[in-house]
Amino acid sequence: MMANATITGWGRCTPPTILSNEDLEKLTDTSDEWITTRTGIKERRISHVSTSEMAEVASLRAIAGAGLEPSDIDLIILTTCTGDTVIPSPATLLQAKLGAVHAAAFDMNAACSGWIYGLHVAGQLIRSGLHQKVLLVASEKLSHYLDFTNRNTAVLFGDGAGAIVLEPTDSDEGLLSSTVGTDGNAAPLLWVPGVGTSGDRYQSEDRSQYGVLMDGPEVFKRAVKAMVAAATEVVEAAGLKLEDVDLLIPHQANVRIIDATARRLKLSEEQVFVNIARYGNTSAATIPMALTEALEDGRVHPGDNIVFAAFGAGLTWAAAVVRWGSRVTPLGASDAELPPYAGDIFDLVDPNVRFFGKGV
Repeated sequence: MMANATITGWGRCTPPTILSNEDLEKLTDTSDEWITTRTGIKERRISHVSTSEMAEVASLRAIAGAGLEPSDIDLIILTTCTGDTVIPSPATLLQAKLGAVHAAAFDMNAACSGWIYGLHVAGQLIRSGLHQKVLLVASEKLSHYLDFTNRNTAVLFGDGAGAIVLEPTDSDEGLLSSTVGTDGNAAPLLWVPGVGTSGDRYQSEDRSQYGVLMDGPEVFKRAVKAMVAAATEVVEAAGLKLEDVDLLIPHQANVRIIDATARRLKLSEEQVFVNIARYGNTSAATIPMALTEALEDGRVHPGDNIVFAAFGAGLTWAAAVVRWGSRVTPLGASDAELPPYAGDIFDLVDPNVRFFGKGV
């Protein structure tokens, strides 16, 4: 019998600096009421460190939670669309920070769907026997690509990281099914057009080309449709029915998207985990951050059937079903923390300092 991939460790990293809706009122034409009613977001975190530094903290917590050392990990998959660098891969920077000397490392970019894409791949690598201890990390610094004078996107996104460790098991727990999909023809609905080799190497005067641009209403419609279809597909592939789902942990993009998805899946409020109010949309990191918080809050129990569903730029979508194992508490703890930040939130986001974040 082929081994399955089960989650043995988990961890998250939330930067200490909070950008509240009231703070955003000072930066753009918006209000707490406007943001809350349309998105469900009350605040989000803004990072003063790099993507790989957030990933390091989340990873060390996940590895300790699995009762392992970084040298035990044999593969690192970092899912991000906001890496520290293009060359080299940010996953290699993370490998060095962790001291995971026996691990190969690579990045995946499927935007907000990235963590489930990584789960899809990592699960098959473990089932094939090629890898035994996989660290799957999602870390995002979306604040780097935001125009904080544009209320359509500035209010949505935040920074953070989440990580899990996957190991083989012979029991009926772990990853039961997964699916991924893409519609590249719709890519311009959500993108950062001026970044990459297709952009102007010498940077045009149009600074909006270096920030997130999105057709919100169209993305909303496509997100609900795709997440419902993908979630239904993986539940059926796992040999389950929707009434067998104990917890849905969806991508935290917008509370109205989450509510619409839950209604179409006929899931109650108690069956859906939502933490978007505190963190906003952290892209690929939303689901592993939410999973870790759900475990901390006692929302995950041994044997639970958990569904993950996401939708993101690309346009991409993904879903997976995991049957949780017998353990819901970490085997160990890490004292890893981000360095403190003594500055003001507006030092990080003031558009007069820089279009996206503080710097040159």
